[in-house]
Amino acid sequence: MKAAVEQIQQEYAFSQQRACGLLAVAVSSYRYQSRRSDEPLRARLVELARCKPRFGYRRLHVLLRREGEAVNHKRVHRVYREAGLGLRRKKRKHCVRVGAPLQARTAANQEWALDFVHDAVGCGRAIRVLSIVDAYTRECLALEVDTSFASRRVTRVLETIIAERGAPQVIRCDNGPELTSRHFLAWCIEHKIELVHIQPGRPMQNGRVESFHGKLRDECLRVSWFGNLFEARRKIVAWQKEYNQERPHSSLGYRTPEEFAREAGGEQGCGKAAPWKTKDRFSTPLGNPAEGAGFPLSHSHDGDGSPSTASLHQGPEFVS
Repeated sequence: MKAAVEQIQQEYAFSQQRACGLLAVAVSSYRYQSRRSDEPLRARLVELARCKPRFGYRRLHVLLRREGEAVNHKRVHRVYREAGLGLRRKKRKHCVRVGAPLQARTAANQEWALDFVHDAVGCGRAIRVLSIVDAYTRECLALEVDTSFASRRVTRVLETIIAERGAPQVIRCDNGPELTSRHFLAWCIEHKIELVHIQPGRPMQNGRVESFHGKLRDECLRVSWFGNLFEARRKIVAWQKEYNQERPHSSLGYRTPEEFAREAGGEQGCGKAAPWKTKDRFSTPLGNPAEGAGFPLSHSHDGDGSPSTASLHQGPEFVS
C-alpha cells in the first residue's frame, strides 16, 4: 500500500494525507518505520544455507527452531527471499509432439505400429513385450519378450522382419527412450522410414497397437502363469501364432490376419466399403456368423451395422 500511495503522489501531485485518504490508509500506518532488525536472522540463514545449499526456507526454519530461535515461518520466508537464497529449480523439459491422426491404410507395410506391454513372471520379476503390428493386415509381426530393451535390440528385431517382408513406409510409436534415442532415429533415416511419434499421454493416437494389446492381455497374459522368462517367451510366441493363423478378426470379416494378407494383398481399400467385404467376395467358410443368430453386427455386408437392404423388403414379418 505504501507503493500505491507514493505512485498517486507522484502522478497527481497529491499531498500525503489526501493520497492516504483516497486509498483508505491511515497516515500513521504509512509513516510507520519498523525498528526491528533482521540482520542477525539474515546472517544465521545465510550461514545455514551455505552448510545446506539444497534446503528450502521451511527446512531452515526447522533448524532455527531446533537452535531455540523463536521466529515465525513467514518472517523466515521474507528474510530468506530478501537475502536471495531461493532455490533455482530446473524446469522439466517436455517433449513437444504434433498430433498425427490415424490414417486408413490400403496395403501391407504402409505403416507398422510399435509399442511395449508389461507383465511379470512367477518370481515377481518384470518383463516387457515388444509388439509390432501391421496397420493394414493386422498381422502381429513380432512379440519379443525380455526383461529390458535397448534401442539396438529394437532395431535388430525390425531388421529381422524387414529381411522377411520388406521395410515399412511409416513406423508409429510412443516417446519411450528406446524409440527416441539417436541410434533409433539414425536407423530410421538410414532405412528411409518415416517415424511418427504420438503426443505424450495420448495412447489413442496409436490405437491399432493398443487394441492389439487388449487382446493380448485378455487372451494370453491374464490367463497364463509364467514360471520364468523362457516359459513366458514360449507361451507368448504360441499365442502369436494362434492370433495370426487361427483367431478370426472381426475387422477383417472374421478372417485371420494371414488369410486377409494373402487374399487382399493386391486390392485397394481397407474400410467398410472395401471390395473384399462385399457379399459376393466374403470368403470366410462359415459366412457371417450373425445371420443365423438373427441380429446384425457392425461388420455386416452393408457396413453400417444394420440389416441388409434386401431383407427389409422380404415381407411384413420383419416389421415389429
